Amino acid sequence: MRYHPLTESDREAMRAAVGVADMAELFAEAPGGVYGEFDLPRGKSELDVERHLARLAAKNLSAGRAPFFVGAGAYKHHVPASVDHLIQRSEFLTSYTPYQPEISQGTLQVLFEFQTQVAMLTGMEIANASMYDGSTGCAEAMLMAHRITRRRKALLSGGLHPHYGEVARTVARLAGDEIVTLAPDVLASEDLIAQIDDSLSCVIVQTPDFFGNPRDLRPIADACHRHGALLVAVFTEAVSLGLLMSPGEMGADIVVGEGQSIGNSLNFGGPYVGLFATRHEFLRQMPGRLCGETVDVEGRRGYVLTLSTREQHIRRDKATSNICTNSGLCALAFSIHMTLLGEAGLRRLARVNHANAVALKDMLARLNGVEVLNRSFFNEFTLRVKGDAAELVEKLAARGVLAGVPVSRLLPGAGLDDLLLVASTEMNTNEDRAALVAQLKEAL
Repeated sequence: MRYHPLTESDREAMRAAVGVADMAELFAEAPGGVYGEFDLPRGKSELDVERHLARLAAKNLSAGRAPFFVGAGAYKHHVPASVDHLIQRSEFLTSYTPYQPEISQGTLQVLFEFQTQVAMLTGMEIANASMYDGSTGCAEAMLMAHRITRRRKALLSGGLHPHYGEVARTVARLAGDEIVTLAPDVLASEDLIAQIDDSLSCVIVQTPDFFGNPRDLRPIADACHRHGALLVAVFTEAVSLGLLMSPGEMGADIVVGEGQSIGNSLNFGGPYVGLFATRHEFLRQMPGRLCGETVDVEGRRGYVLTLSTREQHIRRDKATSNICTNSGLCALAFSIHMTLLGEAGLRRLARVNHANAVALKDMLARLNGVEVLNRSFFNEFTLRVKGDAAELVEKLAARGVLAGVPVSRLLPGAGLDDLLLVASTEMNTNEDRAALVAQLKEAL
């Protein structure tokens, strides 16, 4: 028997209570194509389902089976076996949000150490623990800037990752806020400073940006502060902070980004872990959770949930965030891997990433029909190729090489169909680079 918890009369009563005639009307505010009937086959045995899913999976060329140069916000890095071993310990794997924090000392200590690492990595005074991912963290940073400045208008750089911009625009639309999004900025040549005025709550800039360009945030930060706005610095590649000047050193007020590169595998796009840091003066406007260190009545060290901004924990009208949980297990993986690396190890890892990317760039630049657009980069750069980059990626995938991400996939209709994002990390070998160059040369 199939399990149906609600009868049709139950559904009619529910629709009447909220004032909609049918399910289609209930989903009217959602983007087109979200709601509809699915033509699914009848139930099959477990063995049949496993076989069917295996056949579907076999159609994919996975990251571990081919030379892999895909980036654009999710990067293939080596995750030591010790990370997976430790996070699968039952006391970590089953831990959830510390609703009774005082009896979750181990979880709180992990989050306290995670916060310390993120603050040091970003060059900021304080960090939370943590956000869902970089994109939702970006939107939360925008809302935080609105609260601090009491303005409701944000300026988004044309180098911001398209997904991050889309999440911010969705939140702004629903909140009735205003967003100005600059055109895609392939060469990092936009004049952000000319766009900054007294109406802005914040300027959101990514470095390295979506196209791989590192950005000097110092003049932008100065312009923001002259006009009473905040600078929100975004990153998608956490390893870059092992080599580049930190956003905090460049004057950022809020730093937010994706921590997937450290301790977390690609994993089909998630779950990931958002990193969020700010200045101490903005502590009480920061979303998420903050763990603190203290002593008990006998003077023994202990950890407490110092700040929790979720609407369930305090009065709803005082809540600063609707983030419902931290990505605790992903934050733990990040913290373990960062601990194993240490500062010296992170710097070495960053240098290897950059060197590999430079070696690949030099090889690709010698190909006819390929132009490297970046003047500088960390481990990812943009190519202009002859023809359609998306078609080229499909050709190379059929030949066993995952060449990168066509810009048109994330910015459709922007007239950038001939641009290809290529990322090279410590995982790429000389043989991988040679395979990409050879197949690209043949395909072109």
